[in-house]
Amino acid sequence: MSARSDRLAALEAIARERILILDGAMGTQIQDLKLDEAGYRGERFADWPVLIKGNNDILNLTAPAAVKAIHHAYFEAGADIAETNTFSSTTIAQADYQMQDLAAEIAREGARLARESADEQETLTGAPKAVAGAIGPTNKTLSISPRVNDPGFREVDFDQVRTSYAEQARAMAEHVDFFLVETIFDTLNAKAAIKALIDLCTEEGIDRPIMLSGTITDKSGRTLSGQTASAFWYSVRHARPWAVGLNCALGADELRPYIAELSRIADTRILAYPNAGLPNDMGEYDETPDQTAAHLGEWARSGLVNILGGCCGTTPAHIRAIAAAARGATPHRPVSAERAMHLAGLEPFELSA
Repeated sequence: MSARSDRLAALEAIARERILILDGAMGTQIQDLKLDEAGYRGERFADWPVLIKGNNDILNLTAPAAVKAIHHAYFEAGADIAETNTFSSTTIAQADYQMQDLAAEIAREGARLARESADEQETLTGAPKAVAGAIGPTNKTLSISPRVNDPGFREVDFDQVRTSYAEQARAMAEHVDFFLVETIFDTLNAKAAIKALIDLCTEEGIDRPIMLSGTITDKSGRTLSGQTASAFWYSVRHARPWAVGLNCALGADELRPYIAELSRIADTRILAYPNAGLPNDMGEYDETPDQTAAHLGEWARSGLVNILGGCCGTTPAHIRAIAAAARGATPHRPVSAERAMHLAGLEPFELSA
């Protein structure tokens, strides 16, 4: 088991030589457990007043062995980095289950389980295995009103979102190597997360590299809050992320042009973990490991990416195939930051020096 600083240094060295592999979808693997309501509740929450089936993060407390086994499966498939099972471990998201007071505990245990699995794999293989603290977008949006007839209404404000993210990150910090703000559909939510992470660094000395991953919601090429991939990057580049990229919503075939756009303009590593194709009529994902890997292998050979993994519908078999397809490919070389003023609303704006 290596110290965090040594592990990060080793990963940075490896990233200069090959493409790093992120894990796949936690949700897919949890669905395969086919847990009923009692399976989610365990003994501790047997008498909880509301239904909690579907709260995947609570399994950090009620089924920790199952969560840890999923991490193991992805590491064994070739992952260098595992995401914690904490996508919804904020007070805002957990309020749906009346579990907001448990959010920090859920986040802490999710990070601890991933760290234990990573440490065991490091001991077994001698290779660095990192943990990314997964920070999801919450189920509220700062940019869009949920009321059609009241466009100025918001269910939460910026400080509430920032505080919620800060609590989650603080709880995970001991066990993670990175913070991964992911599935960003609203850039203002992401800015609240970035502000929380910067505050933790400056005020409490909690300093972890940040990775950011947006989501293009459909073939319009925009996030849900309306930004193009370029505008998204210009809106978050002040965070100086260790990596930036896209995940979810689209399969690899549909996502490629937006990853290519980020690789053209971003002066950092490029991260990509698409879905296993688009969902079918039953909401399931039909793309096989070989099909997903064929797409991502081409991205790797084209020099577009530094980190590859999988989102919805991907399994350890997908990650194994992706790792094989990316083997031997030269990682993306980030562009040099150009001297210009970049601004962004829904579209990017550039004023050259």
